Amino acid sequence: MTDATNQVLEFELGEETYCVSIDYVTEIVDVGELTSVPNSPPHVEGVMDLRGRTTSIIDPKVVFDIGDEGEAARIIVFDPEIAGDDQGAVGWLVDEVYQVSQVDPGNVDRSPTSEDVRSIKGVVKRDGEFIIWVDPTAIRTS
Repeated sequence: MTDATNQVLEFELGEETYCVSIDYVTEIVDVGELTSVPNSPPHVEGVMDLRGRTTSIIDPKVVFDIGDEGEAARIIVFDPEIAGDDQGAVGWLVDEVYQVSQVDPGNVDRSPTSEDVRSIKGVVKRDGEFIIWVDPTAIRTS
């Protein structure tokens, strides 16, 4: 379970801290006006124009079945070439973005659910708390 850099971007969804490999991230932007797309899956909030590129905006709280705690304030935008080029540009609505941190592979456990859920890479143990490491390539816009 190693990524090219073992660096992750930590962010908040509801009351929990999650992270993704920094290799997938191109930018972090404030939530702007979204245009809803008819007949899209429930986790697709809509699309927005980011620097001339139509970007699909996903709500990972719907994907991970997280309650409505917190309010989405930021969008993590993923590199479409790494995150699945058939999807185009994709961003995730998150409550807060914290930091980029280095992860020691020895501190990452494969949780029992990570065997069954492709989107969870594992759980990072740090300072008495857990950070859920997710794989954005496993979440599709369709």
